[in-house]
Amino acid sequence: MDSLCIMFSKAFDTVEAELVGTSQHHSLRVASLCAKMGQYVGDDSDSLAALFTCALFHDNALAEYTLNQRAAGYQNIDLRPHCEYGQRNVEWLPCARSIDGYILHHHSCENGEGPFGVREFPREAAFIGAADMIDVIYHLQRVPPDELGRLQDKIAARIGTFSTKNAIETLLDILDREMLESLRDENVHTTVRQLFPAWKVQIDQQCIDNACVVRLAQFISHIIDCKSKYTRKHSEQIANRAWLMGNYYGYTREENTQLYLAASLHDIGKIAVPSAVLEKPGKLDEEEYGLVMEHVRYTYDWLGEVEGLGKIRLWAADHHEKLDGSGYPFSKRAEELDFNSRLLACIDIYQAVSEERPYHAARSHENTMPILYRMAEKGLIDGKIVKDLDEAMTEYSLCDLPPPTL
Repeated sequence: MDSLCIMFSKAFDTVEAELVGTSQHHSLRVASLCAKMGQYVGDDSDSLAALFTCALFHDNALAEYTLNQRAAGYQNIDLRPHCEYGQRNVEWLPCARSIDGYILHHHSCENGEGPFGVREFPREAAFIGAADMIDVIYHLQRVPPDELGRLQDKIAARIGTFSTKNAIETLLDILDREMLESLRDENVHTTVRQLFPAWKVQIDQQCIDNACVVRLAQFISHIIDCKSKYTRKHSEQIANRAWLMGNYYGYTREENTQLYLAASLHDIGKIAVPSAVLEKPGKLDEEEYGLVMEHVRYTYDWLGEVEGLGKIRLWAADHHEKLDGSGYPFSKRAEELDFNSRLLACIDIYQAVSEERPYHAARSHENTMPILYRMAEKGLIDGKIVKDLDEAMTEYSLCDLPPPTL
């Protein structure tokens, strides 16, 4: 399996574990089961790729859905937005087969129960729904092989209560002792590699300019930002500001896309920070601040598992470093921080200072810049970049920047 999908699965599973208590590698197990079911029914490689990818991303909108439910006081719980957001978020994927309805209907049931009250929906949605529900209910990574027969009986008894009869019977056909063993935490990465390599974006010099990479960045940054109502546009706006500054400095399209990708992914580690900490209205205590600081280490480690990121990983992980060595997580000094690392650090501070947070209201450009100038005077951030931000961002005071035009 390609390392990009592993990073995705960690991000999704971390969110899901916090919000609904699912276990580690849930997304990989659902994708593995779906790939095996697709092979069993004779799907071709393009169909398998579409099924696998949607299975891996099936809960991509969980954070957004939960955030909206929390804002509404958990009134009128409805899974439809979760399914609709999830389908919307993956429509850009470069699949050779249509994926219409794959995620939209993964909570639908052929008896008409489910978010949309429909009885007919794509077989692939039924496969995803069956694999998802079975793993959530029975924690397949912990079922001893000797209990396979009992597990199969329990699953068979649920036919007609979710997904479709065909999907559950197909799952039962492929869920033998070997498959169950392959879903254990220590085996599941190898399982996915063997079953199907799935869709992959090669992030290298030849395709970094591809619009798909930009959409990929927007996709993951949206998931990151939905961890908290106070950061709903944080990564998105930092990426848009980075694109603007790349144009300001005359970057090529390739250089600007690399910078945009780093900006979009810079806070991916915040997925591992509890939402209660991110949304705390008062001052963080020492332990809570430590949890927030740790997000950069997660960013560095997770992006390190993706082949070909190179400097993009460093730019993303350096955004809390300071020129005098007082930053984190590596305490780098000025000579260790290249221009784009310094640029993203300044943009991150600008966005954090100007956007609404639990502990301060939104600030105008005129009220934001003095804070950055004081930091530059203290030798913490690059003074030349601060001046450039002052010039480039003036017209966008208290306004969202639009995304790149592709």
